[in-house]
Amino acid sequence: MADNNDNNSKRRKLDESTTTTIITESQSPLSSLLPPPQLHTIITQYLQDDIPSHFDVGGHVVGNIIQKAELWMKSPGVLAGIPFFNATFDVCGSCQITWHDIAQEGQSYNTASGSNKIKLATVTGPVSHLLRAERTALNTLSRCSGVATLSSQCVQIAKSNNWNGLVAGTRKTTPGFRLVEKYGLLVGGAATHRLDLSQMVMLKDNHVWACGGSIERAVKKARVVSGFSQKIEVECQSLEEALIAAEAGADVVMLDNFEPEQLKKDAKVFKSKFPHVTVEASGGITMETMPEYFSENVDVISQGKLTQGYDCVDFSLKIVH
Repeated sequence: MADNNDNNSKRRKLDESTTTTIITESQSPLSSLLPPPQLHTIITQYLQDDIPSHFDVGGHVVGNIIQKAELWMKSPGVLAGIPFFNATFDVCGSCQITWHDIAQEGQSYNTASGSNKIKLATVTGPVSHLLRAERTALNTLSRCSGVATLSSQCVQIAKSNNWNGLVAGTRKTTPGFRLVEKYGLLVGGAATHRLDLSQMVMLKDNHVWACGGSIERAVKKARVVSGFSQKIEVECQSLEEALIAAEAGADVVMLDNFEPEQLKKDAKVFKSKFPHVTVEASGGITMETMPEYFSENVDVISQGKLTQGYDCVDFSLKIVH
């Protein structure tokens, strides 16, 4: 009876409070980028997608007894997504998350495996809350870590080749999951590129064709409404198009789908005329082919695969029994 009373007391204490997270700023240094109201809105949508009706029968089966669950990393990769994991339990409520000292967002855990699991955190709370949050929390963590892992690998390749440009993602993100994937890029050391259609003007081939084929007309029309506060980038299929875009006032030119040697040659000519305009290489570039595009005249190399072709990192959350 004493044990039941003690457990009821702990349950009331947790139920009456919001989720408590114990973590140092150094363990998740980029977490302040994510405004809590926006973060909680996104996580709430994820949870509603997972529990679309009003009843959680599995939660009823296990009840609200206070239990602990341990977060384990079971495959190698870079840890990323701690704020999303925390927010999921915060939305479900009445849980305490303790991240262990070994857990450092942005750190690579190359030895993690199914036979060498690494314990990163312990979550305490009503067991129904733990299980309700479990899959959504793991989904965000595994995918964010997957993006960070691939991004980190590409950034390390750039550094090992003494290339000083930026490895970047693209807008090719999973619908509804953009914030998680863009955050993963940052944790992995890559650039996010534009976050959405409103952040930077990018005039692609379709925009130019819809303007009668005139790059100059498209750039000048965009500049009228974007003013001084937004950069304008133009997707170019040739050196000639890049020069026209720069003459019209573009801040960034994307040399799209160029062969590596042609890219280096054209980028050198372009930079000799417009040294302050950013040159981005893109189109079909992968981690394996990226070194072929390194050049002192290329400022950015972007890859859609960073948010389209990543492998998820394996995590599990297990009730302590």
